[in-house]
Formats: sequence, C-alpha cells, structure tokens
Amino acid sequence: MIAVDTNILVSFQREEHPHHSQALSVLVALAEGTAPWAIPWACIHEFLAVVTHSRVFKHPTSTADAIDAVSAWLESPTLRMIGEGPGYWPVLRQQLQDGQIAGPRVHDARIAAICIQNGVREFWTADRDFSRFPRLKCRNPLIA
Repeated sequence: MIAVDTNILVSFQREEHPHHSQALSVLVALAEGTAPWAIPWACIHEFLAVVTHSRVFKHPTSTADAIDAVSAWLESPTLRMIGEGPGYWPVLRQQLQDGQIAGPRVHDARIAAICIQNGVREFWTADRDFSRFPRLKCRNPLIA
C-alpha cells in the first residue's frame, strides 16, 4: 500500500505550486485506481492547517474548499485512512531511537510509525527528512 504525505496533498490543492500538475496526476491515479492507498490522519490535520493558514499563503484556501478536498479524497473506495492503533508506542519509540529524533521531527516520526504499523510499503513525500526512518521506503512522485 502507498501512503501520501501532507506536502503531496498541499501540492495538489494549491494551483500555484510548481508541482501542482504532477500532484494532481498522481492523486487522481491513486483515487481512481484499484490498489489500496492511504493517508495518515495526521497528514489530513496538517494539510488543513497549512492550506488555510494566512501566514503560509497570501490567499489561503478557504476552510470550506479544504474540507471539500478532504471529502473528495474520502470518496475513493480504495482509500484507507490510517492512524495510531494498538502496539503503536513500540513502533514510535523505535523510530525516535533509530533516527535520534527530537523536537519538531517527532511529528515526522509519528507519521513514519503510523505508516510502518499499518503496513505501508511506500510513502510518497517530497520531504527528505523521512530518510531518517530506514524502515519506511520513501519516494517523491513529483519529480522524474
């Protein structure tokens, strides 16, 4: 199963993003495909916070439009929303220890642990910081 990071979702939503068309293409392919794919709930929360933030964008996405985007993704019959479950703590603890994670990177460790715990085989992200989690195979689908 492929899981998608916040930055891919933001690239999809924001037309001015330099990789908007690539994000649109990959998300439509996932949503309309037959293979299961996933978005961690933590990435949905972060997506909503980023695209509606007036300090991030001069003209932020309206809350209504951001909610509509999430609702549209949730309509994909192959989408699985993933989050922390029983046994999550040992997986998170291992990611924190292996990557020597502290401070703001704990959020990335949380997402990595959620993906690992839920059997994600590949995490699509434009964030190179996820290389700190060797148990999670990462790929940036926005670049060739």
